[in-house]
Amino acid sequence: MNTSIVGKQFDLTDSIKAHIDGAVDSLKKYNLDIISVRTVISADEKNGKKGFSIEFAINMAHKNTIIIQQKDKDVYAAIDLAIERAKKVLSRHHDKITNHKKPEIIVEEVTVEGSDDEIVPMRLDSYKPIEIEDAMNELKASDKAFMVFHDMEDKFRVMYKKADGRFGLY
Repeated sequence: MNTSIVGKQFDLTDSIKAHIDGAVDSLKKYNLDIISVRTVISADEKNGKKGFSIEFAINMAHKNTIIIQQKDKDVYAAIDLAIERAKKVLSRHHDKITNHKKPEIIVEEVTVEGSDDEIVPMRLDSYKPIEIEDAMNELKASDKAFMVFHDMEDKFRVMYKKADGRFGLY
């Protein structure tokens, strides 16, 4: 993971750099593919009050860049608050990725207006991948006109019987 620390209108000290490096290293525990973290610290002064603005830009593989901005009177407090917010975002993303629940399949009946035909959805018999030859043998043994299955390359395939007794495959 590449880290860069930039100070705008602010002199970076070694202790601030070490504090940021330690905080950024704590983001590794989520086992996400973090490519780089860019930290920008700037000194702000509004209405005579001094403050600090921290911005973390976290670049991750296969995800948009996460940007965390935090303002506070103390630079260390601003860093800590920004890191806590980053941890919360990364924790949510990690939980979303590692959630092993299968999505629930919603089955609904559909009728076409003005027609007596009814479409009734059906579930696949097997979600396991099967060989194309096994699917052809299963289709031969049944009275079905077609069969939908996953092949060994994990592609959805449709095998069907032609009128001349041969088989077609999509």
